[in-house]
Amino acid sequence: FLEVKGLKLDLARRVLYRKGREYRLTPKLCKLLEVFMRNKGQVLTRGFLMKVVWDTDFLDDTRTLDVHIHWLRRVIEDNPHSPVYLRTVRKVGYRFEVV
Repeated sequence: FLEVKGLKLDLARRVLYRKGREYRLTPKLCKLLEVFMRNKGQVLTRGFLMKVVWDTDFLDDTRTLDVHIHWLRRVIEDNPHSPVYLRTVRKVGYRFEVV
């Protein structure tokens, strides 16, 4: 288990527990959230996330990352349009905030 401020991630089952609810995650969403939770507070570049989660150096199209960030925000944020946990760092990547 990884636990960060109200979020509890069961890596073996790929289940996130948040506010008394259980969310089943896809393998990529689970890996993405794991990377963020293990690196909380740090700015993670798009290149780093693509390499670690998708095992690729290809950065010409990072739409896949954008879509997964969107899906992840729908699960972990109270309001995905105004994220508190998963913050965008313009022109760099993302930071997982511990609030």
